[in-house]
Amino acid sequence: MVTSISQTTASTQAQATPKAKTRNAAIDRTRTFLTLVVLLHHAVIPYTHFGHTDPKSWIGFDMIVLATDSFFMAMFFFLSGLFAWSGLAHKGPVSYLRDCLLRLGLPFVICAFTVIPLAYYAIALRHTPDVSFAAFWWKTITVGPWESGPIWFLWVLLAFDLIAILLQLMSPALLDPINRLSLRGYEQPAIFIAVMFGITATLYIPGRVYWGPGSWFEFGPFSVQHGRVLLYATYFFFGAGIGAANFDSGLLSADGRLSKSSWGWIAVALVPYCLMWVLIYIKHEILGNPVRLPDWYEASYGLFFAAFSVAIMFVILAFFLRFGRSGWSLLDFMRHDAYGMFLVHYPIVLWLQYWLFDFDIPAIAKALTAFVLTVLLSWAATGALRKIPGAGHVL
Repeated sequence: MVTSISQTTASTQAQATPKAKTRNAAIDRTRTFLTLVVLLHHAVIPYTHFGHTDPKSWIGFDMIVLATDSFFMAMFFFLSGLFAWSGLAHKGPVSYLRDCLLRLGLPFVICAFTVIPLAYYAIALRHTPDVSFAAFWWKTITVGPWESGPIWFLWVLLAFDLIAILLQLMSPALLDPINRLSLRGYEQPAIFIAVMFGITATLYIPGRVYWGPGSWFEFGPFSVQHGRVLLYATYFFFGAGIGAANFDSGLLSADGRLSKSSWGWIAVALVPYCLMWVLIYIKHEILGNPVRLPDWYEASYGLFFAAFSVAIMFVILAFFLRFGRSGWSLLDFMRHDAYGMFLVHYPIVLWLQYWLFDFDIPAIAKALTAFVLTVLLSWAATGALRKIPGAGHVL
């Protein structure tokens, strides 16, 4: 099993992804960069203009959050999928499942009972300053709501891995069409990206229209947005199809056309991003910000959302394929700790925001402080946790 934010393990045959002990620096750095994007996203949310929970706000953070929320979790599923199909072929279903339970299931359970209640206790203290942590923890576990924070990603990824196991047992060649499309993408990445956009938009838009953007499935600590489940699944299996075989001669080859056209895709990504802002303006200034938006609005927004999500993901991948495959990078030092930073950062950032709440300083200063300290403290905490015997097999 390989997750997008855990250490990428090996792969399989000579024609598939890089061999077991060969690392792909571009993918490693992409994954670590994306982890930092998660930390940035959570660091600035309270200081956004439209949804701020702090006295200070800045509209620039709305621009960041709109961008990050539109792609980063889907991209995590894509990166996770890159090594799923080949990992299954290499390890076999039993060993692969065991690794999934160790690297995803166990951290989910531990975090659900410790990290997440500790994080949300900071929010609870704002509303009920006298509540003890023991009382809050017990209410969370027994009565609810039992928030999941960012760890919802773990159980959803585990579910996709289980589905992948079943699908490969039924048909090992199931993802061959995606792999052939990836091979064509070596010279013509636009074709692959257009197909992926078409399929993701087709699966995402109906769910967004039916459920809306804010509807979540929730059962204890298990939660996920209704309208995005198929979007995430699509990203995961597109990644799995790319990584199933011929990785070095497909779409994500370091020598492929995608790595040579990184700047062109920026313009492609900016168009739907700007159109999402146009719709946000229409929502607030013309439609009056209603609770339930018209179907045409949700469908249009879903189309632009899907387009931006695909485009910005390949902008980032193209950048690291072109510039991030060699040389020195700070991201290399974080590589081993990126997964742990993802797991432990949430209580750190929420408690920093709790501490910063009463400071009369600009929103930019608060967000910058929260982000930098969250990176440093979660990095240090992960390093300390990895020293615990056996923890390195999980983190």
